Amino acid sequence: MKINTEAYRVAPGHKVKLKRWPTAVEPLYRDADDYAQQLGAHVQRLSELQNRLYAHNRYALLLIFQAMDAAGKDGVIKHVMSGVNPQGCQVFSFKHPSAQELEHDFLWRTTQCLPERGRIGIFNRSYYEEVLIVRVHPEILKAQSLPKEAAKAPGIWTERFASINGLERHLHRNGTRVIKFFLHLSQDEQRKRFLSRLDDPAKNWKFMRSDIDERELWPQYMQAYGDALGATSSRHAPWYVVPADDKRNARLIVSRVIGEHLGALKMHYPKPSLGAAELADIRARLDEGRVNRT
Repeated sequence: MKINTEAYRVAPGHKVKLKRWPTAVEPLYRDADDYAQQLGAHVQRLSELQNRLYAHNRYALLLIFQAMDAAGKDGVIKHVMSGVNPQGCQVFSFKHPSAQELEHDFLWRTTQCLPERGRIGIFNRSYYEEVLIVRVHPEILKAQSLPKEAAKAPGIWTERFASINGLERHLHRNGTRVIKFFLHLSQDEQRKRFLSRLDDPAKNWKFMRSDIDERELWPQYMQAYGDALGATSSRHAPWYVVPADDKRNARLIVSRVIGEHLGALKMHYPKPSLGAAELADIRARLDEGRVNRT
């Protein structure tokens, strides 16, 4: 099935009201077999493009995933990137900042984890936490030891959006392509997934008391996400709002988006250092060695 990825892309300058963006769409697959076939083709395509990315060694790819709890970020990363060479891909998850990290600007800790040229970096949560959870929980901002004039709301969020946009423009100019995904989960679907975790002893470990506390702040998070997506989606670093109530749909959309962006890069394998005659000579010597052994 054809997936229209533009339907999920946030246009630059577009004000985002997440209530208007769907958390579920019609299945993009006919059945389980069709889903597996589509995802397999996407994964194979990504594997081929990653090889070219590594060999070309001029670009890097940074994938950012943001979502409410239980939206399926880990599952998307696991399934979509299943065919990627682990040597060319790194995943970083950003939790509560350390004491050392709090002594630096809010972009410092993630900047150290940016992918090298030829590689794919994945941020499971990212510097966007600084305009999301920090906005919903002002007490976190107080712990960052900022000058009083720099920590005043709402100006601080506008300034941080500007800093993020500046960073992403800088990365793009220097060859790092940034693609950002917000996995858009409905509150009802989150409830069902939380209950599933509670009902399955093997999944109990995934649940924390803070998860239910954060759920009660849903409206504040939707406002923070909407403002962040609208202020920081750009031509060179777009946001995609991915309907996440159906995990299979989400994986197909994400894999398709990544494939389109990588496929649009003008990448090629380097020319061989040896000429045709030299390669032929090496082949002859290898063939001769095989004959001698027999």
